[in-house]
Amino acid sequence: MSFEKFLVSSSALGLMCLSAAPIAAAQGEEAENRLSTVTVSAQRLEENLQDVPVSVTNLADEKLDILKSGGTDVRFLSARVPSVIAESSFGRAFPRFYIRGIGNTDFDLNASQPVSLVYDNVPYENPILKGFPVFDLEDIEVLRGPQGTLFGRNTPGGIIKFDSKKPTEEFDAYAKVAYGSYNTVEAEGAVGGQLFDALAVRVSGLYQYRDDYVDNDYLGVEDAYEGFQEYAGRAQFLFTPFDNDFQALLNVHARSNNSSARLFRANIIDQGSKGLGAGFDRESVFFDGLNDLGQTAWGTTLTMSKSLNDSVDLTYVFGHESAQVDSVGDIDGGFGAAFLPDSGPGFIPFNSETGGSVNELTQTTHELRLAFDNGGALSGQTGVFLFNEDVDITSVSYATFNPAKPLDGIATRKGTTEAFAIFGSVSYDVTEALTLTGGARFTDETKDFEVERILSPFGAGPLGPIAGSVGDDQVSWDLSALYELNDDTNLYARVAKGFRGPSIQGRLVFGDTVSIADSETVISYEAGVKSDVTDWLRANVGVFTYTLNDQQLTIVGGINNTVALFNADEGQGYGFEADIEAAPIENLLFTGGLSYNHTEIKDDLLIAPGCGAPCTVTDPAVTDSNGNFLGYNISGNPFPNAPEWIANFTARYAYPIAGGELYAYTDWFYKGETNFFLYESVEFGEEGYWEGGLRVGYKSDAGYEAALFARNILDNEVLEGAIDFNNLTGFVNEPRIVGIELSWEN
Repeated sequence: MSFEKFLVSSSALGLMCLSAAPIAAAQGEEAENRLSTVTVSAQRLEENLQDVPVSVTNLADEKLDILKSGGTDVRFLSARVPSVIAESSFGRAFPRFYIRGIGNTDFDLNASQPVSLVYDNVPYENPILKGFPVFDLEDIEVLRGPQGTLFGRNTPGGIIKFDSKKPTEEFDAYAKVAYGSYNTVEAEGAVGGQLFDALAVRVSGLYQYRDDYVDNDYLGVEDAYEGFQEYAGRAQFLFTPFDNDFQALLNVHARSNNSSARLFRANIIDQGSKGLGAGFDRESVFFDGLNDLGQTAWGTTLTMSKSLNDSVDLTYVFGHESAQVDSVGDIDGGFGAAFLPDSGPGFIPFNSETGGSVNELTQTTHELRLAFDNGGALSGQTGVFLFNEDVDITSVSYATFNPAKPLDGIATRKGTTEAFAIFGSVSYDVTEALTLTGGARFTDETKDFEVERILSPFGAGPLGPIAGSVGDDQVSWDLSALYELNDDTNLYARVAKGFRGPSIQGRLVFGDTVSIADSETVISYEAGVKSDVTDWLRANVGVFTYTLNDQQLTIVGGINNTVALFNADEGQGYGFEADIEAAPIENLLFTGGLSYNHTEIKDDLLIAPGCGAPCTVTDPAVTDSNGNFLGYNISGNPFPNAPEWIANFTARYAYPIAGGELYAYTDWFYKGETNFFLYESVEFGEEGYWEGGLRVGYKSDAGYEAALFARNILDNEVLEGAIDFNNLTGFVNEPRIVGIELSWEN
């Protein structure tokens, strides 16, 4: 029996044994509240999640630790939270997030995203920054719907908020190490406490490693791809030098990621059917091109706070982030070409081997915020925000059939983004039961860009430089009401406007044009109920509807492997979300989430090109008056990567024994049927599927823990995305990882 099979069998047996343990709860016993209070900072204040008039999901503690285990990256959030999808065609380096269907499939290195990631109160704008590893966190909060008042840039879909564990006066430490399939190693730890009277420190780190396990059968190289080696660290210094409540928190963090680029696998989709085709082999590809990815990033955050009086607090947050990345991949996913004697697997019309580099990315932010709360009916916040980003990008292509693989295409892009915002938010307790909150934010944003082609793979010659500037100013706002129906139940309603500034793309290696999309705005309405139904059941349920005006859309891939931006008149969405937490008996805990998202592109006539590959488009073809084909009408289609149904649940049961407990924990998610591109086709999508994990272990009262775990325990093989280029190329989910973990916490 293999190591993986042994651990899976052991884990399953442990779960069955624990599930079969006696479970009894005497009727009529005095009720005991088994659910802990969840504190969030969704409104920049520490509040009970039940008192926040926003659709929020919180991940923390053991649940967060388990979901991110097994060597995974930030994409573990996909479908683990209602209405949230995360995916990437760059692997671990470049995650793309979608909330309520609102996202962006753009794979380019300066792509704008309508879901903001906020790390320790600093928004990470470029997707290269958004993949920072998840370790030593207090929690993750997902705020759904526009968040343009308090959190600023590019939040039409919502934000995902990460908060690191901060230094404290008390000594605090933990360490964990795990080993699993494909020599996957994960080590994580932190130590902190008061160093001097005025200084507390916390240092934490993460190491992740996996062997290459995918063979290149064309070159005859075993174990060539899919490995990674990731280092990340964070050091925090909390200064309290004065005899008052002044605090200064310095956070220095960095990462190094060396891994395979995303594996694009030629013709793993069968024409005429959805999902993976017959004969797919996870551990084999046929590349004649290069594949590699290297990434570094570092940054610093300084947060200073001081009470000006008993009612007013002043906070300043400075952030500076820097990153570089180099990536190259075999885009056609196979070898040779149809015009050569040898090519495959399947039909490869022509070869493509391309790369991209962020030579330099720097982002600097400043935020100054005043908060007022005197314990009375009125409270509020106001502040200013400054944002600057400079990026320098090079895109290249390679002459694959030349053994030396020289560059045959080079294009450069440089850009600067400047933004200024002023914001304010006020809450007023109209009665003891009713609180109204309203806020607004004015943002002025400018983007300058310069693009140039130095070398063309098609002999087209140099082009440019082409320079330009775009900008916009907008007011985003929100208004909400929270009504306390009783001590255990709150009702809320919210209307909000958000926006995303104009976007620019000039991918000149394969094209000759620069495309620009105007700003998009969104008006969102939602209402819900948050209730501690009983001492053991908590349920938060909400409904929503929104309209995107001038929705930004991106044509990606196609026969030219390029990117083009344009606007639709509207995009519409509606649905519901539910978060459930239940502890019906002692030592048993369930959590669950469910969402439905209906999305639709709305326009009188909106034309987009179809497949670069030989797929079966189901949208109506559009021709001009002379019968010339123009493209396909995508009006009425769902948004890309926006499944209607997402579901997830976890279950934990513990069996107390002397000195600790035995426990079993299982987690599952369902991702509904998903379309990958703007047009709809038979091939480029994936049917709905379930994926789950299991963990069984022993946890001692002294802080030690030993566990067996399995991620993707059923070893499902599914499409996560596709490349619409010259064949039916796709990329797939992570394999089953089975392992053992040892940990200690003081």
